[in-house]
Amino acid sequence: MIAIASDHGGLELKESVKKHLQERNIDCKDFGTYSMDSCDYPDFGYEAAKAVAAGECEKGIVICTTGIGISIVANKVKGIRCALCSETTTARLTREHNDANVLAMGGGFVGPLLANEIVDVFLDTEFSGLEKHSRRISKIAEIEKKEN
Repeated sequence: MIAIASDHGGLELKESVKKHLQERNIDCKDFGTYSMDSCDYPDFGYEAAKAVAAGECEKGIVICTTGIGISIVANKVKGIRCALCSETTTARLTREHNDANVLAMGGGFVGPLLANEIVDVFLDTEFSGLEKHSRRISKIAEIEKKEN
């Protein structure tokens, strides 16, 4: 199951991505928002990231206007490695190198067709498992322990 969330600035893209996930027979849990009324991205991005960190959802997708704010929020949750991607190469590399578990996108910058490609690459790419990447991820986890 994929956690998905957005603020009002990412709502249209979130709905498009949800439809794409359904077409791929991938279940998702929508943490909101559900309207175009102005709202605060931390409220929704945090809940989606918590679901991923708790193991309730395998991965997450979070969207705001730029993708920046909601990615910052997601990365505040221990165990989350959220990457802001606006094209497919970074989506692939963040999975291979960083084992990112949350994808952030900017609804004001990424159109629906490109978003679907980014989502597909992110979800279909496995972590490489190379020692150097595992070592770096372990160092990130050690920093989290010190800071939390």
